[in-house]
Amino acid sequence: MADRFSFLGQLEHGDNRYASNVISGNYQQNKILAFDYHYSTGSGKNRQEHNLSFFILIMQGSLLPQITIRPEGFFDRVAETFGFQDIKFESAEFSKAFCVRSPDKKFAYDVCNAKMMEYLLVNRQLRVEIENEVIALVFTTRISVEQFEVNLQRLAQIRALLPEYLFTQNA
Repeated sequence: MADRFSFLGQLEHGDNRYASNVISGNYQQNKILAFDYHYSTGSGKNRQEHNLSFFILIMQGSLLPQITIRPEGFFDRVAETFGFQDIKFESAEFSKAFCVRSPDKKFAYDVCNAKMMEYLLVNRQLRVEIENEVIALVFTTRISVEQFEVNLQRLAQIRALLPEYLFTQNA
């Protein structure tokens, strides 16, 4: 998984990396892949185990720019004081709640349209990564079986909120 989806930042960390509970198939006419992911950092008494869950929707033939949308955290605010700016939006509430980073500012504005911002503000815990033909939801803990279908629905909803012209102009 780390090689196939190397652009997803969380797959690059640590050692003893592996995927488990891998499920692939179709959901609401979308090709999906879901898996739990493990990696370790540190050594000895400082060794930490990290367990994540990924939900990926694959859009065959799309070549979309990279964007990361995640809840704004303390370190994001500290980084801003040192010049690492995330993209700001007209919605002050959205800009305060989420850190959005992309090398393509226009693409970020297209993705974070009014309906998407509204959806994400209701689902503030979501971390979304898009690049090439992939939309990924990344969870920093393992997701329970009971939450599996809910997150597939979220993934399909995020795809539905993306403007169709993104797929025709970047295909």
